Amino acid sequence: MADQLPEIELEDRGSKGRYVLRGPGGAEAEMTFTKIGEHQLIIDHTEVPDVFRGQGAGLRLVTRAVEDARAAGKKIIPLCPFANAQFRRHPEWADVLKQ
Repeated sequence: MADQLPEIELEDRGSKGRYVLRGPGGAEAEMTFTKIGEHQLIIDHTEVPDVFRGQGAGLRLVTRAVEDARAAGKKIIPLCPFANAQFRRHPEWADVLKQ
């Protein structure tokens, strides 16, 4: 089902940014982050509107952040409760988790 979702877009605004999925009627699922220096980022919020529920949108957003952090050699601090729960469910992400 997740294959039917649109591509995730990265909006980078200097020290802050977000990953976003745009849906019908202007709906947006987003995960926001704040950069801490060059090598760390804090995932501070994930929001998934009802139109995306049950499609794995939130997991896709966090997964994309993990993939990007891994490729860039960055660490993630998941302050957002949803992102934090996903890190607990995915031990294979430990390499990008800031301890």
